[in-house]
Amino acid sequence: MTETTVDKIRFTTADLDLLPEDGNRYEVIDGDLFVTRSPHWNHNKVVGRLYSALDSWSLSDKGYGEAVLVPGIVFDQENAVEPDAVWVSDKNRLPQMLDEAGHLTEAPEV
Repeated sequence: MTETTVDKIRFTTADLDLLPEDGNRYEVIDGDLFVTRSPHWNHNKVVGRLYSALDSWSLSDKGYGEAVLVPGIVFDQENAVEPDAVWVSDKNRLPQMLDEAGHLTEAPEV
């Protein structure tokens, strides 16, 4: 029996820049490329309502954190994701969590 080995392709965040803006969501997790189509209407409706509630609460007089829709989170060259929405509790910590391109580099609380 003959065995063949195939080198596994490892994707990086640089590869994401080469992909088309076609409405698909491209993420790299542990060097693997994940492609998903745009979410369903109801999914987006729920995410929008969740974001709206978090954002309104965050903007209240109490000075809670900050919410944002579909941020890019780049943990390292082989791990970059796009969650639907996130919330960072400490607005003072937020600038240290962002890279030069405006992507989060750390996981937020929600």
